[in-house]
This record gives sequence, C-alpha cells and structure tokens, in this order.
Amino acid sequence: MKIAIVGTGYVGLVTGTCFAELGVDVTCVDTDASKIERLQNGIIPIYEPNLEQLVEKNYKAGRLHFTTSLESVLPEVEIVFSAVGTPPDEDGSADLRYVLQVAETIGRHIDRYVLVVTKSTVPVGTAAKVRATIQGELDKRGVQIPFDVASNPEFLKEGNAIEDFIRPDRVVVGTDSERARELMTRLYKPMLLNNFRVMFMDIPSAEMTKYAANAMLATRISFINDVAALCQAVGADVNMVRKGIGADSRIGNKFLYPGCGYGGSCFPKDVKALIHSAKQNNCRMEVLEAVERVNERQKRILFEKLVGHFGSAEALRGRRIALWGLAFKPGTDDMREAPALVLIEQLREAGAEVVAYDPIAMTEAKRRIGDSIAYATDAYGAVLDADALVLLTEWKEFRLPNWEVVKRAMRGDVVVDGRNIFDRNELRNLGFAYYGIGVL
Repeated sequence: MKIAIVGTGYVGLVTGTCFAELGVDVTCVDTDASKIERLQNGIIPIYEPNLEQLVEKNYKAGRLHFTTSLESVLPEVEIVFSAVGTPPDEDGSADLRYVLQVAETIGRHIDRYVLVVTKSTVPVGTAAKVRATIQGELDKRGVQIPFDVASNPEFLKEGNAIEDFIRPDRVVVGTDSERARELMTRLYKPMLLNNFRVMFMDIPSAEMTKYAANAMLATRISFINDVAALCQAVGADVNMVRKGIGADSRIGNKFLYPGCGYGGSCFPKDVKALIHSAKQNNCRMEVLEAVERVNERQKRILFEKLVGHFGSAEALRGRRIALWGLAFKPGTDDMREAPALVLIEQLREAGAEVVAYDPIAMTEAKRRIGDSIAYATDAYGAVLDADALVLLTEWKEFRLPNWEVVKRAMRGDVVVDGRNIFDRNELRNLGFAYYGIGVL
C-alpha cells in the first residue's frame, strides 16, 4: 500500500515513519523545501526518542520518502493523510487554512479515487469542509472523480509517541463509506496482531473524540491543581490526597499530579478550540472555561512562591534564580505554552538574573527567547551562586541530585519544586527552604 502524509511536523513525521516501519510505502510531503532537504539528509526537525533512528532506517530501506510536491504523488497513493498544523486564531478557534489548502491541492490534481484522511486535530465539521473544498475544485475542472473523506485523530504523547503509535490504546476512525472503512482496515491490519481496537464511528463523533479526550485530561490536571491550592490552605498534603482518590478504580491515578500547569501543543490549543466551538453552537463549556482559568493561574504559582519567600517582587531584583527544565514535559524539546516561559517573563520583569538548564530543550529555548537568560551546561552549573532553584520539568536526571553539592554551589537555600518530585523532609534537614505544590 502507498500513502502520503502531508505535513512533517510532530504528528505527520511520527505517523509517516511508524507506518513505514510497519511496511507501508510512505511519502511525507511538506511545502518547506529546506525542511524536506534536511529530512533527506537525516536531520530531524523535532526531538522524539528513537524517531531519528527510525527515520534513517526506513529512508534507507526505501519505504519512507520526502517531497515538496503533493501533486506528484497523488497518482500513486491510495490514501492521503492531512497532518498539517491547526494553530489557534486570536479568538481560540482552530485555523483551518492549511487543512483546506491541502484539500484544494487534492481537488485540483487527483485523476483517480483517493481517500483523504484528516489526522490533524480539527473541530467537528471540518471533514465536511474538506469534502466541499475538494468537490468544488473538481466542479471547476468539470470532472467527476470519486473520493472519500475520513477522520483518524491522533492520540500520541510527546516523549512516548513511537510506542503510542505501535501499541495504541485505540485507533479511532470516522467514516461514512464502506470503501474507506475497508482501506483503513487494510492499512491498520499489521497492528491487529496486537489485538488493539479499531473503533469505527461517524465522522463528527471521531472529530469530537480527540477534543473531548484532551479536554478530559486537561480537566484532571486543573482539578488536582485546584485541590492542591485548598490543601495548602487547610494544611492537607495533596500527595496523600492524590494517592487516596487515585486508588478508586472509577478515578485512577493518571493525570492527577499537581504541578505548575499543563502546556505543549495540544491541551491549551484544544481546550480553547472546544470552548470556541461550543460558543459557535450556542453552548457553553463552563467546566472547561474553569479548567483554562485554573491552568493560567497555576503557571504563575512558582513566581508567587518566590515572592512569598523573599517578601516582595522587588526583592527579586538582582537575585540569581536557577531553573531546572524548560520543556513543557520530559521527553521532548517542545516549549509551546510551557510554564517556564511564563516564569521567565515574570522573573525578567522583576529584574532577576535567570540561569537555566534543560537536557534537550536548550536549543529551542534559545530560538524562542534568545540570550535574555543565561544557559548552563549541566544541572550543577545552573545552581552555581544561585539564590533559589526552581524545578519546572521532571526530567529523570533531576530526580536524585546530590543535594550536598547543590547546597555548596548555591548562594541561597531556596528550592521551589514545581512538580513535587523531591523529598521535602530530606531537603529541609539539609537546611533548604523547600516549597512544593499543595504541601506545607
């Protein structure tokens, strides 16, 4: 089977590479010629564990190809996946211009049946717009060429995307055509050996499933952060509370970790888009509106803890603050909507000196914020002469540092644990002033 994946961002590149690993002949398409050239030379534009090795392996094996021309591959492929970006507009809605540009290109150039599958996260009703756009281009040409449209949302976790694709919890496919269903069944057949579920449903339900799934996970994060704030106020320990409620099989313990807020490319964007979609349909997502407010508040909590310790924001002027972690989560270099960006802005406005270290995201940080902060070459270099240390990303290498070395290196004694991964009793016994989330 031959397929095309349009878009070589996170979703498109992972999807295309993993299908190639399963034996499918895949062509990844992108209008960015320099990106395509880099990919052909083995240079990967994103960080994802094991992705670089799989791209190289399948490119050399002739199963994975890269091009800037979608029209050149349309005569050969049976399925075209649209995995282009859907960035949020100012009003929170998903920007569909790239999705519809792909549809226009397909409508202008197909000369035989093709199945067009939306992989990008898009609002309910997008497939209908894609279908109308393709048909409109065919009408302009005065030709009648059959095609189908389907929805196949992705559920990949950054840092674990390869495993998520190969061994998924479920594969959701929205279609209204038996021919499309048969094609998608054949495409995913290699994975049926693992007895995973392909869940076929109508297209609007498939489009909604992706948004609803991310909205639920974001809700759990904001819920536990709200609980953490109350725990701090009444003297409870949110870590104990989390374990207690997570032991209930109806609740479970996933995504119940208090911290400094969620970020990344999915949760913030998808929550905004679902809220906007509801307003367009005379509904209101009141729970999600609160989820978003809590998350924005939570991103500012680390600065508030520093201010609480030093007495005022003005007292931070000239102080050296070390940051461990810049990416929004471990296992990725993604800094989109990262809590680190909010804290850095607050610290800079307060006149503090910021020194950061992240094992993967340093290059991305320099691209985003340049030399407005200092960068250390390792975790211990970051804390040298620091008045305070703030943990933002729970990378494994931060979990068991040599605290005696840290204590000797620091000028001050403040540790703000934005992910509750440190033993506060150990740190306090060593003379640190420890601040966590939802704990005294």
